[in-house]
Amino acid sequence: MPIEIPTDLTPELVPLSWLIGEWEGSGRLGAGEEDSEHFFQRVSFTHNGLPYLQYRAESWLTDDDGTKLRPLTVETGFWALERKQREEDGGPGLIPADIVPVLKSADEVEALRNSDGGFDISVSISHPGGISELYYGQIKGPQIQLSTDMVMRGSHSKEYTAATRIFGLVDGKLLWRWDVATGKGSTPGAGLEAHASAILSKAS
Repeated sequence: MPIEIPTDLTPELVPLSWLIGEWEGSGRLGAGEEDSEHFFQRVSFTHNGLPYLQYRAESWLTDDDGTKLRPLTVETGFWALERKQREEDGGPGLIPADIVPVLKSADEVEALRNSDGGFDISVSISHPGGISELYYGQIKGPQIQLSTDMVMRGSHSKEYTAATRIFGLVDGKLLWRWDVATGKGSTPGAGLEAHASAILSKAS
């Protein structure tokens, strides 16, 4: 399945371009054992000319046949190459960028490639219930690995201390797995357990 890169995409999003679009499919909670619950998920990655992708994932609990039973949750966030902010970049808040895009060529983007041959990325994801995650990781071709640097919880949020996520494009399908730690371990990141996984197909 060829990857089409939008003509209006800012150069530093090209390494992430295979994510762009609507994806949907089914998954399993936990480690995917025979008795684990099923869910349906719809994910979108969109861009607006700025150097990040906007992310939204909506999930529903289903029966074994895929019939939706009730909503599970919604996630929203932003995905970008991890680089030092320049004076020309926008923000904080509504402060406009001096130049859009700041990185104007493939050569400037290639200069960000790390020693492993991939690109460092940062991902922020917010959840209902007062939880927000900040991930750092790497994208290398059609593979992504992420680990939380920080999990922010509200005063009444459930325990949740760390997570890892992996994504991969295999035969045109988006596969992902999410492991989480809920504070049972003695150190941050201890006690990571399988939380969910899914296989999504391109819808548009």
